[in-house]
Amino acid sequence: MTNGNVRTGVWFVGARGSVATTAVAGCAAVTAGLHPPTGMVTETAPFAESGLPALSSLVFGGHDTAHCPLPKRAEELTAAGVIPHGLAAAVRGELTVADSEIRPGGPQSGDTRTDEELIAAFAADLADFRERHGLARVVVVNVSSTEPQPAPDAVRLPPSSLYAAAALRVGCPFVNFTPSTGLRTAALKDAAAASGLPHAGRDGKTGQTLLRSVLAPMFVQRALSVRAWSGTNLLGGGDGAALADPAAAAAKNAGKERVLADTLGHTPEGEVHIDDVPALGDWKTAWDHIAFEGFLGSRMILQTIWQGCDSALAAPLVLDLARLVSRAHEVGLSGPLPELGFYFKDPDGGPAGLSEQFEQLLSFAGRLREAK
Repeated sequence: MTNGNVRTGVWFVGARGSVATTAVAGCAAVTAGLHPPTGMVTETAPFAESGLPALSSLVFGGHDTAHCPLPKRAEELTAAGVIPHGLAAAVRGELTVADSEIRPGGPQSGDTRTDEELIAAFAADLADFRERHGLARVVVVNVSSTEPQPAPDAVRLPPSSLYAAAALRVGCPFVNFTPSTGLRTAALKDAAAASGLPHAGRDGKTGQTLLRSVLAPMFVQRALSVRAWSGTNLLGGGDGAALADPAAAAAKNAGKERVLADTLGHTPEGEVHIDDVPALGDWKTAWDHIAFEGFLGSRMILQTIWQGCDSALAAPLVLDLARLVSRAHEVGLSGPLPELGFYFKDPDGGPAGLSEQFEQLLSFAGRLREAK
């Protein structure tokens, strides 16, 4: 079991964004007993004896190209209704400490550094963080804005892959909670395999795809034929602005479509559209229109509406993943962790249905529990 005195680092790429800020504030709030760990699967009974690092043992840092301090960002999220009133002030000390551990990311506008120079700089930041705090390990979690998929002939690595390469270089497990490339590039395939590190991804499953992973198996199990499945997302904030770029939106939608293809055995007609609505801020609305066929060709429709706060949905999952991957590293697991597909739109293998993914996750908890 993990020694309760051992501390674990969580290094966010995109450390001043909404998800990271909510995760840091939320971890502090739960640790202090100010709020229950709602949404954290790792705080439920099946994980109690799995040796996961305690929330109180997590030390936060990260990279970002933004400059707004975490306490200020938390105040903005409070005004937006993401963080409850009074919480930002109550955990200001923890936010300030975490903010002091955020280092400049990149490449920034006008940055002339090569890929190797950027990777070396990021790796040095990680190593320094681990050594100064005497951390047993550091899990790097990418929660930055979605980037476009690189062109096939691109000569530079995308930013997410630079951070992933830095993590590999200094022995840090990597979690990609975004649709960005991360470790999924031929340039890092050999390094990832040789590192002996566990890693997980890609693209956190928080809303529309979560519903799809529940509903699609229902149609299969009831032998109902899905004719078309269309969707629309309305969202604001940084994610909405990033996904206004068609190339970034395409990267996001690929994961949404995968769950349907994997579960139904075909890709039904219909597309997912993403609309940037800045007035919505951190809130999003996802609408699905499902046309299906029943007995004797009877044609029917199912519509769903999901309205949620993206950061409040994502933050507990990010904390779960950091703890699970840290424990996996501690017990010597390496390579992709398909057992964590429960958390992702585009996982590293495994089933697509949420129920089956949850069973795999529970088995994984047992595996960690039995490990020395």
